[in-house]
Amino acid sequence: MTESAISVREIHKSYDDRAVLSGVSFDVPQGQVFALLGPNGAGKTTLIRILTTLIKPSSGTASVLGNDLTKDPARVRELISVTGQYASVDEELTGMENLVMVGRLLGESKRGAIARANELLAEFDLTDAGGRRVGLYSGGMRRRLDLAAGLISSPPVIFLDEPTTGMDTRSRSALWNVVTRLADQGKTIFLTTQYLEEADTLADRIAVLDGGTIVAAGTAAELKRQVGGESIELVLDDGTVAREATDGDPERVRQVLNAYHAEGRTVRTFSVHAPTLDDAFLALTGHRAAQNTENVEENAR
Repeated sequence: MTESAISVREIHKSYDDRAVLSGVSFDVPQGQVFALLGPNGAGKTTLIRILTTLIKPSSGTASVLGNDLTKDPARVRELISVTGQYASVDEELTGMENLVMVGRLLGESKRGAIARANELLAEFDLTDAGGRRVGLYSGGMRRRLDLAAGLISSPPVIFLDEPTTGMDTRSRSALWNVVTRLADQGKTIFLTTQYLEEADTLADRIAVLDGGTIVAAGTAAELKRQVGGESIELVLDDGTVAREATDGDPERVRQVLNAYHAEGRTVRTFSVHAPTLDDAFLALTGHRAAQNTENVEENAR
C-alpha cells in the first residue's frame, strides 16, 4: 500500500464563532496529484494555510510525510514548497538572478545555486528568458518562474494554490506540462483550482470541499459516475433544448428520438454527452464552479 504523503484527520478551524472547516479528513498518497475543489468560501485557502504551517487548526491532526504539522512545523517546511495565486518573484531582477538568490538564501554555494538555476530554467522552458528582467515576462512566464523558485531545494511535496488563475490557455497548458513532469518525477502535488478541466486533466484523485467538509472524493471518473451515465441533448424545432438520460445505450437514443417524432415534434439536432466533472460539481455542491479567485473564507480572519 502506498504511504501517505499528506494525512489529515478531523481538522476543524473556526474564527471567533464562525466554523470554516468542520472535521476534514483525507489522505494523499505519495507521488500523486491530488486536487481539492470547492466553491468560493468552502475553506480551501484556510486548509492550504493549515497544511503549509501558516496557521494552526482549532483541533484535529495533520502530517506531511509522517511529520506532524503542529509538533514539527520546521521539518514540514523543509519538505514542501508553496506556489500561490500570484507570482512572488522580484520583477526588478532577471529570472536567473531570482533563482540564484533563492538558492543562496537556502544555503547553496554560488556555483551550486547557478547550476541549479540553469537546470530549472531549462526544465521550465525559460532558458532564453533567463537573462531578462522579470518585469518584462508574461504572466505565464512569471508563474512558471515562481514555481521554479519553489523547487530550488527539490522538495518532495508541492502545494499549488490556484496556480493558473488569470493565465491564458497557452500558458495554462504549459504549466500543466510542468505539473505532469513533476508528477512523473515522483513529486506529490496538492492542487487547488477553480478550473474543473484542470483537475480532470491532472489529478489522480479529487476531493470536493463544500461548507467546510469533504462531500465527495475519488477519481474524476468516479465522481462523474455519481451523476449517472450519458445523456442525449436535443434541439427541437421551436428552439427548445431538452435532455434525456440514455446511460450510453444506442437503443435508448433511438427510442428517445422516436418518442419525440411520435409526438409530432421535429428534432433539429441532437448530441450525446457523457457526464462532466462540472456536472458532478453541480450535483455535489448545488452550483457550478465559479471561475474567479475570490477567497471568501479569508474574510473571516
